[in-house]
Amino acid sequence: MKNIIFIAPPAAGKGTMSELLIEKYGYIHISTGDILRGIAKSGTELGNKIAALLEGGKLISDEIVYDAVRERLRMPDLDNGYILDGFPRNLNQAEEYDKILKEVNRNLGVVIYLDTPKDILEKRITGRRLCENCGATYNVLTGVNTPHVEGKCDKCGGNLYQRSDDNSESFAVRYQEFIEKTYPLVEYYKKNNVLVSIDSVDPDLTIKAIEGVIND
Repeated sequence: MKNIIFIAPPAAGKGTMSELLIEKYGYIHISTGDILRGIAKSGTELGNKIAALLEGGKLISDEIVYDAVRERLRMPDLDNGYILDGFPRNLNQAEEYDKILKEVNRNLGVVIYLDTPKDILEKRITGRRLCENCGATYNVLTGVNTPHVEGKCDKCGGNLYQRSDDNSESFAVRYQEFIEKTYPLVEYYKKNNVLVSIDSVDPDLTIKAIEGVIND
């Protein structure tokens, strides 16, 4: 299977798509946080250094992140395909990741940009409601997964609530950060002929398009 990097603005559905691919195809999902925590438990020199930084609540430099990613990619459980989450986040990290892939003899695979209009993303964020009992997720603005009874969970009847950060102001900050720091990766990978842009408005059509890419 092709390795995957998702580039996606907030609420574009990256988490949902990753879960579907993991369940159906057995992809290994790795994030920089997972990598750092896993290596911190390894007892290696790098692991002990990361563990000390995590325990002390100190900032982990890009160089240590690169070392951790390099070590993780050498592990054989990734040989059948992996989804890399949260890395690279900017052009410097993308260029370093290319070097790491050559060192560990792995293919980059495919970079998938989940393209979604900003207004839809905002509705996904501001219209999101969670069940206080079972954690089920709904949306009251998009017309997708709307609760049958206003304010009540379809599954358990629990009360629905809105997270404090699911608001327009928070979304605007997160979206602008994505545009400034991460969106330039779209052009970077497009120039390298590894980028596929997929419309992610309709989740069912999105996953079908992704499957078409990874099975090509």
